[in-house]
Amino acid sequence: MSTTTSVNSSKKNNRRMVPLRYVLMPFAIILSASIILLALQILAPKPAKKPLKIKAPLVNVMSLQVHDVIFSIYSQGNVEPRTKTTLISEVSGVVTKVSDKFYVGGFFKKGELLLTIDDITYQVALLRAQAQLESAQALLIEEQARSKQAEDEWRLTGKPVEQAPILALRLPQLKKAEASVLAAQADLGEAKVKLARTKIIAPYDAMLTSKQVDLGQYVTMGSALANTFAVDYAEVRLPIKRRDVAFLNLSRINQVENLNIQVDLFYQLEGKKHSWPAKVTRYEGVVDSTNRVHYVVAQIDDPYGVLTESHHEEIRIGTFVNAKAKGKKLANVVAIPLGAVYLGNTIYLIDKDNRLVVKPVNVLRSDADYAYTTDVFTEEERLILTKLATPIADMLLRVDGEQESERLANTFEDPSADKAQNSTERDSL
Repeated sequence: MSTTTSVNSSKKNNRRMVPLRYVLMPFAIILSASIILLALQILAPKPAKKPLKIKAPLVNVMSLQVHDVIFSIYSQGNVEPRTKTTLISEVSGVVTKVSDKFYVGGFFKKGELLLTIDDITYQVALLRAQAQLESAQALLIEEQARSKQAEDEWRLTGKPVEQAPILALRLPQLKKAEASVLAAQADLGEAKVKLARTKIIAPYDAMLTSKQVDLGQYVTMGSALANTFAVDYAEVRLPIKRRDVAFLNLSRINQVENLNIQVDLFYQLEGKKHSWPAKVTRYEGVVDSTNRVHYVVAQIDDPYGVLTESHHEEIRIGTFVNAKAKGKKLANVVAIPLGAVYLGNTIYLIDKDNRLVVKPVNVLRSDADYAYTTDVFTEEERLILTKLATPIADMLLRVDGEQESERLANTFEDPSADKAQNSTERDSL
């Protein structure tokens, strides 16, 4: 029994005991391979490093030229009539007649009849006034004769007329008769005026916008009859921003006759531009307290084209239009493309040595395409149109379109590449 147990124990010990060389062999192989690889890397020949050549950024440029510029000022507004009137009846009566054009949109020439009010009452009043005048004139003639007779009788006394009493010469009676004639003449004039006012006529070349009465309607004194507006010319009230006022040739409020600003009014409809010529006729001379803008008024002659042979199409009252006004003419102005202006007032220039110059400019005004300045530039300075990724003042640039020799001259070596090459050469030594 014990013999069997010792045999089994020796077998287990034989299985557990592994020679050390089998354990260390893989580590030795890995270490040897690493040493060999490191030696090969150290002994391998080093490739010669070349200096890194970096070309300067390529840009497009343009010359800066001075010009005489006429600025355009843009605005907008509604077309409004220059005169609007509500026709009021000054007499009472029944409307007995209306014009065939007495409807909304009807056009009337100045002095043309719109409607008639029954005038029989006023014709009777006119006849009475005429009769009273003739009666007063008859009394005046009678008093003049009596006064003459009284003067002749006074002369028979042998005394001068200057010493005669007023009553003896019937002067008060004569003055009363003369006053009665004047009163009768005034009554006659009033009767004529009232009779004339039974006919409602157009006060100017007008278009009817609304009517409040029609045939057979009874109207009283003070009743509204119709609304009209003048069509000889229309007006557009244009707001002007404060920064744009300095570029318009505005005169003083007492010198409106010197205004000579041409305006082009236009709007787009279905892809077609409709435009009308106009001119500024007055400057209101007041700053609006709510939006701080100035106002000028542009005038359009004969907007409906009904008074003269107009070459423009009609423009209707109430139309919303854009306006382009002709401004002042300034000399020695440089126009800079708006895409070349950065941060509102900074531009990039290239000098004669093809170096970048960062320059702020004084921008007078700008529009959708250009910024305008009166700053002075040298002939060697050119405007850079290309957007630079990292613009640094005095950096070297290349200009698109220059000779190849000039381009090659505008290259430079990367200093870091030179340092790397020197370090390599020292390591090889």
